[in-house]
Amino acid sequence: MPAPTPETGNSPRTAVIGLGAMGLPMARRLAAGAFPVTVFDIDAERRAAAIAVGAAEAVTPAGAVRGADVVVLAVRDQAQVDSALFGETGAAGALRAGAVVVLTSTVGPVAARATAAALAERGVRLVDAPVSGGPTRAGEGDLLIVVGAEPDALDTARPVLERLASTLTVIGDKPGDGQALKAINQLLAGVHIAAAAEAVALARELGLDPRTVIDSLSRGAAGSFMFADRGPRMAQVYEDEADPVEVRSRLDIFVKDMGIVTGIAKDAHVPVPLASAAEQLYLLGERAGLAAYDDSSIVTVLSPNTAARPGRFVNPAKGS
Repeated sequence: MPAPTPETGNSPRTAVIGLGAMGLPMARRLAAGAFPVTVFDIDAERRAAAIAVGAAEAVTPAGAVRGADVVVLAVRDQAQVDSALFGETGAAGALRAGAVVVLTSTVGPVAARATAAALAERGVRLVDAPVSGGPTRAGEGDLLIVVGAEPDALDTARPVLERLASTLTVIGDKPGDGQALKAINQLLAGVHIAAAAEAVALARELGLDPRTVIDSLSRGAAGSFMFADRGPRMAQVYEDEADPVEVRSRLDIFVKDMGIVTGIAKDAHVPVPLASAAEQLYLLGERAGLAAYDDSSIVTVLSPNTAARPGRFVNPAKGS
C-alpha cells in the first residue's frame, strides 16, 4: 500500500518536537503542505509561531505525539533527544505501536542506534534522518536529508521527508547509517568554515577589504558554499555601521558535531588532522564566550578588534 501524500488528502498525522532554528521552519513547511501537525517546544513564543500557520499546540512531548503517525524530532543533542523521548513527560510512552520517529538531529551513529533500540522495545520505529541546509532552506523544503532506516519505516516517513527535502539520500537500511554520512558532511562543513575564517582574518590583517576578497574568491576555484555563505557575515562584524549578525547556526553546534566527527574517526582508526584542528578552533571560540553566537563569529578568535566583540552579534537567545 503506498504511503499517503499531501496530494491524496491523507497526509500522515505528524508531530514536531523542538521548534528551534530548524524545527520551526520545518513545522511551518509541513503545516503549509496540508499535513495535520501538532508541535511542542518549551518556548511558548515558538509554539505560537507554528500555531499561526495552522499547527496545533501541545504543552508536553507526550501530548504532541498522541495519535501521530510520524514524529519529527528536531532538538540540539542527545541529551535533549533522551529528555524529549524518555523524560517524565516524554513522547515514547504516548506513541502508538507502529509509529515512526524521524531523528533529524546530529547525534552520531552510536547514539542513534541506542535510541532506535530503546524505541523498538515500545514497538516504535526510528528513521535516522539528519538534515543539512539551514533555516531558510528548511522553510523552503530545500534540505539535504540523509537516511538510514528499515524500508517499511522509511515508507511511513517518506511523505514528510519529501516535503522537507530537495535531496533525499538513503544511505543504508538501519539507524546510524544516516548519522555516519552526516558526520562526513559536518567534517567538510566544519573545516570549510574554519578555512573561511582563516582567509577572512588574513585578508583583514593584510589590509584588504574582506567583502571584496570574499566576493572575488567565491566565484573561483577557492570558493565553497561555506565561504560564500559565512564569509559576508564574518566581514560584517568588522563594519562599524553594520547591523548585528543574525544567529543562523550556533557555534556550539560545531563544537558538538566536530566532537562526533573526531570521535568516530578515532574509533575507525582514521586520522583526521584537519577536522581535529577545526575542532580546536571551535573549542577556542566556545571558551571565548561565543558558544551561543553565530558560527561565523569564529573569525573574531583569529582577528579580534573592538568592533568584533560578541556584542556585534544579536542576542543568542533570539536565534538559538
